[in-house]
Amino acid sequence: MINSLLWPIVVLGGLAIFFGIVLAYASKKFAVEVDERVTEVRTALPGANCGGCGFAGCDALADAIVRGEAALNACPVGGAPLAQKIAEIMGQVAEDKEKEVARVICNGDCNSAKDKYEFFGIEDCKAAAMMVGGGQKQCAQGCLGLGTCVRVCPFDAIHVVNGVALVDEEKCTACKKCIVACPKNVIELIPVSKEVRVLCKNTEKGKATMDSCKVGCISCQKCVKACNFDAIHVDNNLAKIDYSKCVNCMMCAEVCPTKAIYANFANRKKANIDQETCIGCTICKKNCNFEAIEGDVKVKHKILEDKCVGCGQCVSKCPKKSIVMK
Repeated sequence: MINSLLWPIVVLGGLAIFFGIVLAYASKKFAVEVDERVTEVRTALPGANCGGCGFAGCDALADAIVRGEAALNACPVGGAPLAQKIAEIMGQVAEDKEKEVARVICNGDCNSAKDKYEFFGIEDCKAAAMMVGGGQKQCAQGCLGLGTCVRVCPFDAIHVVNGVALVDEEKCTACKKCIVACPKNVIELIPVSKEVRVLCKNTEKGKATMDSCKVGCISCQKCVKACNFDAIHVDNNLAKIDYSKCVNCMMCAEVCPTKAIYANFANRKKANIDQETCIGCTICKKNCNFEAIEGDVKVKHKILEDKCVGCGQCVSKCPKKSIVMK
């Protein structure tokens, strides 16, 4: 009786030991060598797995960075500090990249935009756009405000306020999930330093635009004439900003008759010349497009505050670094 129980135990134990040895050998023989940097980079990444980098998740991105298939600053969540940390791991120099944030290019809220009908369907922009005549808004390119972008944002960075989605730029990580989810394509990534933006996507002519929204772009060209830096043009009945040229002078927003161009005037600064270090070279004066600097050669210069628009061009041109924005 004892033998009949003992032999199966011995056999099973022997098999367990045998297969254990085989598996241990196989794990070493066929082990895939992993670059230690992959683990270090993965540990540094935030773990959001948002896909904003263009890869399936943080694991895939870490592997791609080490293989040289992704940039050191590919993660939009971590920003410049993370890129620097990854650069140290990789023994490289991180490329400077300005933070971008998602911004909703529409200002047609419940007070400004007209509706074609009263909507009682599923609270989803895609459903409304695909199944109910393009959505309830009379403007075919306007934000529907039904919150699809809100639900896909993993960072609680976007909310619908008075019928239009608004982004909390402090929380936004530029993961692009809201951009992909929006059926109207009214969300774009814009450098965070740019304080000016056109809040309209309507490409209809002026009267047609005004019939659907009071704050739409009517392609009047006033912004184009006001810009001294060739940074804004009207294309297909819609004003568009070239952010590579925009200097935040905000003149386009000042002259826009419908307020379709937004500018954060609260952040508008004025140039200030340090009288101690100014040598009166007139370089700043010659480069000011608004005649906001006065002074003769070898005479301390002065800013005319009523003319200064805060474009900052004089700051970059001053050879003595005597000008700051305040």
